[in-house]
Amino acid sequence: MFYKVGHFYRSLRRMGTIALTTTLMLGGCQASGDSHSLDAATSPDATASGSGTLQIAANGEDFVRQGFTSKDGWQIIFDHVYAHLSEIKAYQTNPPFDPDTEAPLQPTSEVTLPAETVDLAAGDENAAPVSVSETEAPAGHYNALAWKMTPAEDGPAAGQVLMLVGQAIKDGKTVDFTLSIDRELAYTCGEFVGDERKGVVEPGQTANLEATFHFDHIFGNGELPADEDLNAYALGFAPLAALAEEQTLKADWSTLKQKLSPDAFQTLEKALIGLGHVGEGHCRSEVVTS
Repeated sequence: MFYKVGHFYRSLRRMGTIALTTTLMLGGCQASGDSHSLDAATSPDATASGSGTLQIAANGEDFVRQGFTSKDGWQIIFDHVYAHLSEIKAYQTNPPFDPDTEAPLQPTSEVTLPAETVDLAAGDENAAPVSVSETEAPAGHYNALAWKMTPAEDGPAAGQVLMLVGQAIKDGKTVDFTLSIDRELAYTCGEFVGDERKGVVEPGQTANLEATFHFDHIFGNGELPADEDLNAYALGFAPLAALAEEQTLKADWSTLKQKLSPDAFQTLEKALIGLGHVGEGHCRSEVVTS
C-alpha cells in the first residue's frame, strides 16, 4: 500500500536555502538479498579503486538533545530515545535514487552494516550524532541509505522499535511519559542533504552517512506559526497528555491505537511513517507491520 502525506522541511540554517518539495512519497521499500559489492570503478561516483571505511550515525537533532516546545505549548525534554536500526545498507547508485518517485533503486555498489540499538538522546545538549556501526566499503560516493526499524532483541527497549522516555511540562503540570512503539518500518533514502556532502569514501579514508529522525514531525514546533505545514500535520503533545494518569503516561502502540481518537491516531501514524530522513533529504517509507 502506498501513502502520500504532506511533507515539510525546515530551511537549512548555515549554508543558504535549499528548495525542497512539499510532498513525501511513502511507498514500497524492498530489502535486497545478501550483501554484495561491485568493483568501485563501475560506480559513476567512484574517484579511485580501493576501499575505505564508511561509518553510519543516527541523529535525533537538537529537538532530542536540547528539548523543544511542541506546537501546543508543551515543553518536551527527553531522557532517552531508543531506536533499533537493522538491515542497514548503503549504496552507490546510477542513476541517483529519487525517493519521491516509484523508480527502483539501482545500485552499482552496496554494503551492509550490523544492526544496533542507539539512544538518540545520549550525551549532553551539544553531543554529536550517535555512532551506529561501520564497515569497509569500496571507494565512491554512497548516495543512498536504507534501514529497517525492527524490535530490539535486548536492552532497555527490548521488543520495541522506538521508545521515547521523558517529561512534558505546561502551565505547572508535568507529565512523565514512556511511549513504546513496536510497529516495524523501513526507510529507503536518497542522498544526504545538509551543510556538507556525506558518503564519499576515498581509499584509506573514513566517510560517514547519517540516518536522521525529525521528531518535530510528531510533536510540531512551537517556534513556528500554527498554520505552518509542519504544525498542521503534527500531533502535538496535548492528545497524549490527555491519556496520562496521575501525571504519568505509559503507553504502547496498541494502547495508543485504542485510546487516541481515530483522527489523532492517524496523525500520529503518518508522522511516524515520515520520521526517517537523511539530513533534510527524503526517504521512501514502508510499514512492515501494522
